Amino acid sequence: MKRLLLTLLLPMLLPLDGSAQTAEEQGLDIAREADKRDVGWRDQSAHIQMVLRNRQGEESVRENRMQTLETAGDGDKSLIIFDSPADVKGTAFLSYTHATVADDQWLYLPALKRVKRVSSANKSGPFMGSEFAYEDISSQEIDKYKYKYLRDETLDGAATFVIERYPQYENSGYTRQVVWMDKKMYQPVKIDYYDRKDELLKTLVYHDYQQYLNQYWRPGRMEMQNHQTGKSTTLAWQEYSFQSGLKDRDFDQNSLQRAR
Repeated sequence: MKRLLLTLLLPMLLPLDGSAQTAEEQGLDIAREADKRDVGWRDQSAHIQMVLRNRQGEESVRENRMQTLETAGDGDKSLIIFDSPADVKGTAFLSYTHATVADDQWLYLPALKRVKRVSSANKSGPFMGSEFAYEDISSQEIDKYKYKYLRDETLDGAATFVIERYPQYENSGYTRQVVWMDKKMYQPVKIDYYDRKDELLKTLVYHDYQQYLNQYWRPGRMEMQNHQTGKSTTLAWQEYSFQSGLKDRDFDQNSLQRAR
């Protein structure tokens, strides 16, 4: 009788496709769905105001432009050009994101008039003095992480999946990241970063999402708070544009020195 009862109840305990999902499989499925919904934009440009705050709340402001090229079969290519203040004007950062091997990243320093390759061992270092690390500003390819679904949660009135992801690439500054993924947009609205001692290091919160081309969601503001130092960085995004015809040649190393 017990075996018969279990046989009758089992279909009710399984998903509709008949297979039970582990938390790891469910987390990976959520990441795959988010990736699938953000494919096909080809290229993207935006202006960014970067506001750096120290522990005392004193601010410094930097203006930059970012261009990104979607790349089939690999991670995105991106170029960031700093326009102000004068001490960083002309500085340019080029990144080729990869999945499980180290990203290729270069920094052009106008004062030295040379291109410097960013060491793969420095991915956890701060980007231009901000609370964003070099690894934070590269595209988040699926294979960069392993995943685990934790729970559903309502955050600021929005339904989210909460998943944990574990970096699989070398020299990450994190043991894990906890991501709140909006169920409507399939975009992150909050990320907690845990350092190599597995202690909470930083929290990133996304604000003011808008949809572009009737498909792609992009934030208007990103707030990164470092809980251990008391410092924070705000990125305010403006003037998004898409599909303007950017090519691979706009993202080669020569483009760093051409940047104006």
